[in-house]
Amino acid sequence: MNGVISDRSLPVGSNENPLCIFHSAYFWSAFLDFIRKLMVAPDKKIKLTQFDPADTLGHDDDHKTQDKLQKTIKRLDELQDLLYAEKKRALLIVLQGMDASGKDGTIRHVMSGVSPQGCTVTSFKVPNSEELAHDFLWRIHKAIPAKGMIGIFNRSHYEDVLVVRVHKLVPKVVWKARYAEINRFERNLEENDVKILKFFLHISREEQERRFQERLHDPRKKWKFSKADLKERKHWDDYVTAYEAALSRCSTEYAPWFIIPSDHKWLRNFAISRIIVETLEEFDMHFPKSPPAS
Repeated sequence: MNGVISDRSLPVGSNENPLCIFHSAYFWSAFLDFIRKLMVAPDKKIKLTQFDPADTLGHDDDHKTQDKLQKTIKRLDELQDLLYAEKKRALLIVLQGMDASGKDGTIRHVMSGVSPQGCTVTSFKVPNSEELAHDFLWRIHKAIPAKGMIGIFNRSHYEDVLVVRVHKLVPKVVWKARYAEINRFERNLEENDVKILKFFLHISREEQERRFQERLHDPRKKWKFSKADLKERKHWDDYVTAYEAALSRCSTEYAPWFIIPSDHKWLRNFAISRIIVETLEEFDMHFPKSPPAS
């Protein structure tokens, strides 16, 4: 398959898929609508003002949604076990968003059930001297997950068309060329059995301020607060423009972007976990046969 989703469906009441929320054709149709609403179509020009960061996509924060989330996370654990055992492909999850959009929280909650030995997390900070001596994708390629692994990027190669653009760290001609470089890079990964899912955690400016205030006044979160975040907040509009360009120019069939409404953390976790699980389901994985005795 080229994209993340297909139009297949399970028979009503089928036990083929142990995740009970996928057992009905009705649900599968609703799920496709759910995904299509979040996925950025290739070559579509995006305006983030057209996407409500507080959208709940028709769901409520109730026991039914929480039950579905827990079942989805359980299924993710089962699928990761298959991925690790089969070792035929890898999954790369890219998380991007404004400061306080919930990248750390997504990793903590969505990946809470997976085995640490089958998952890697890489946080990309300001490049060091060795990284600056190479092309901007050098440090990214080093962190790509091996077959059988799930790799998570907390920020990513997209910083080189975001913060670099906003703060004019390189000439415009340099960062403009990087969109095509990124697409070629991601195409190469896809051709080498690395599936890429990219999530933009979309929060409102008001929600970001609320979370900053929470960090300031909650002793358990105060360590997360940085004065640099306040400086970056002044560039909000510039970052919106930079994200719109990245989402518009770098969402492809082989490496799609999803715009995830993230003002509500429960909805963020619910949406991302479902997309990851369905992507892994599409791999149609099987446990390998026991190796022959040596």
